[in-house]
Amino acid sequence: MIKRILLTLGFSFLALAASAQDNSFVHEQSDGYEWPTDPAVLEKLDAWQDLKFGVLMHWGLYSVPGIVESWSICNEDWITRPEGSTYEGYKQWYWGLSKEFNPVDFNPEQWAQVFKDAGMKYMIFTTKHHDGFCLFDSEYTDFSIAKAGPFAGNPKADAARYVFDAFRNEDFWIGAYFSKPDWHCEWFWNPYYATPRRGINYNVKQHPDWWQNYVDFTQNQLREITGGRYGQLDILWLDGGWITGDQVGLNEVLVDARRVSPGLISVDRTIQGPNENYQTPERSIPDRQIAHPWESCITLSNDWGWVPNAPYKSARRVIGILSEIVAKGGCFVLGVGPTPTGIIEGPAVAILEVIGDWMGRCGEAIYNTRITSNYNCGKTWFNASKDGKTLYAVYALEDGEELPAEITWTGNLPKGGKVTILNNGKKVKATVKGDQVTVKLPAKGLKQEPIALKFSL
Repeated sequence: MIKRILLTLGFSFLALAASAQDNSFVHEQSDGYEWPTDPAVLEKLDAWQDLKFGVLMHWGLYSVPGIVESWSICNEDWITRPEGSTYEGYKQWYWGLSKEFNPVDFNPEQWAQVFKDAGMKYMIFTTKHHDGFCLFDSEYTDFSIAKAGPFAGNPKADAARYVFDAFRNEDFWIGAYFSKPDWHCEWFWNPYYATPRRGINYNVKQHPDWWQNYVDFTQNQLREITGGRYGQLDILWLDGGWITGDQVGLNEVLVDARRVSPGLISVDRTIQGPNENYQTPERSIPDRQIAHPWESCITLSNDWGWVPNAPYKSARRVIGILSEIVAKGGCFVLGVGPTPTGIIEGPAVAILEVIGDWMGRCGEAIYNTRITSNYNCGKTWFNASKDGKTLYAVYALEDGEELPAEITWTGNLPKGGKVTILNNGKKVKATVKGDQVTVKLPAKGLKQEPIALKFSL
C-alpha cells in the first residue's frame, strides 16, 4: 500500500496543494476585543503598532513535498488525497516525512537578511504546526527536527534557536508560532479511536486522565519555548482556535513567560478575551478601520509553506495590501515559506527586494503611523504621523496599471498646496478646489510603482 501511495504522490502533490488551498480552514476575526490590563503589555502593543510589517514563516514536514501544511492528514471533507490511497496509509507516509526532512542548506541568516532588506520589522516562526512536528528540541517528544531524521546530528538541529538568534541579530522583534492542537500526540488523537476531524478523538469526561496528560504536555512545551532557553520573546502566536488557551492553562504559562519576557504579547487567536492581545483576520482585510490592535496574516503565494512553482503576488500587490491595512489601523504579517533545503528561494527574494526598495524610500508613510478619520479615496490610502501633524497618502498602483498623470482625492487638504513625493523626494504643487485635491505627477523620474505622498493639513 505504501509503495502504491508513493507512486501516486509524485503526480498529485501540486493538485493536493492547489485543492487544499481553495478550501483550507481559515481563521476568521474574533467578534470582540478585550484590552489587556497589564501596563507592560499595553506598552508593548503600542510599540508593536509602530512596526507595521512582519513575516510569518511556516516550515516543516509539509515543506518536503511542497503541500498544504498539516491539513492533508486531517479527516475532513474538503481534503483531497491521491486517488487509490487509504487514509491510514497516507497518514503513515506523512509521518514518515520526518525521516526525509533534511535542510542541508539551512541558513536562517539568509532568511533574516532577506526579510530585513524587504523592510520587515518583526518575525513569527512556526515552532510546531498542527501535525505536531517540532522545529525545536523538545524534551517531551522525539517527533522533532532535532531527533527524528537525518538533520538530528547537525549542529543546528535545534532549528528554532538559530532562527531566533539570526533574526534577533538583525534587530527583529521575535515571535513564536505554536499550535495548541497536536495531531501526533497520543493524548490528542489517541490510537485507541479512529482519527477524527481537527479536535480530540475521545470524550474528555470518559478519559479525563488522557486530557490532563495533554494539558501537561502542552504546558511543558510552551514553557520550553518561553522559559528563556530561546531568549526573550516579543510575541507568542497561538494557532488552532478550536482549542482555547484556557483549556490548556495558558494563564499559568504566561505568568512565568512574562517574568522572562516582560510585556510578552499573547495572541490566542480567535479566542476573544484577555489573552488575544491583538486580532488576526486571516487572508483578509477588515472592511473598515479598527482602533484596537490587529494584524492581517496573508500569504505571498497561495500557501503558507513552500510549494514548487508558486504563483507569488507582485511587489505592487503586497505594497497595496500593506497600505490598506495600515490605513485601517493594522499591521501586516506576510507568509513566506522557506524551502525544504532551508533557504528563501530566488523568485520570492526578487519580489521582496522590490518591496524593500520601495520601503527604503517610502517607509515613512508606513512605519510609526496611526489612523486618520478620512482614510480612503479610491485607490489612495491615508494615515498620519503619531503626533497628527503630518499626513501620508499612498496611491496603490495595481498590477498592469500605468502611473496616472495625476492623483485626485477629496478631503485631507494639503497646507499651502505643497506635497512631497517620497518615492523621489521631490516637492510638487497640489491644486485644491473646494474639497478636491489634484496632484500632478512629474512626467519623468518616477518608477512604475505605488506613489507615497507627504503633506501637512
